[in-house]
Amino acid sequence: MSKKNRLVIRTIILVIMTGAIAYTLYANFTKEARSKVSVGDEAPDFVLSDLGGERHQLSELKGKGVFLNFWGTYCKPCEREMPYMNSQYKHYKDQGVEILAVNVGEPEFSIKRFVEKHDLDFPILDDKNKDVMNMYGVYNLPATFLIDPEGNVIKVVEGEQTEANIQAMLESIKP
Repeated sequence: MSKKNRLVIRTIILVIMTGAIAYTLYANFTKEARSKVSVGDEAPDFVLSDLGGERHQLSELKGKGVFLNFWGTYCKPCEREMPYMNSQYKHYKDQGVEILAVNVGEPEFSIKRFVEKHDLDFPILDDKNKDVMNMYGVYNLPATFLIDPEGNVIKVVEGEQTEANIQAMLESIKP
């Protein structure tokens, strides 16, 4: 290979690497400026399907309190809080409170295996392209948004929750 060809290849690689670094820096420094849902905001509406193919639209739940949880099967804190969510769901589902657990971009077979392992009863929604996760500005899992019956976000919590915390949160959004 001639010196000229090596120089061209090295230049192309350098340009690509510089572009990748610039994009990474831009994405990290502007992520806070992008839409992040906060307390007091109206919860952005979305439509996602559950594992049975049933469609769920957030705005159709107005009048109910919604515990909106973003999670992944690989997330150990998510896995530890799921049984607590399930236990509380059984208690609150007939009291005007809904739990929606949004899986963020994992294969359906992984999600189904996780749901079967933990015998979960609440709707598990599949955010295949992470559109809803990005709309809500979620970067860390688990992340939970408490939405009051009027459709407003009243609390945003990142990190694993205890069963007592989940119970208190569900109580706070009960109509």
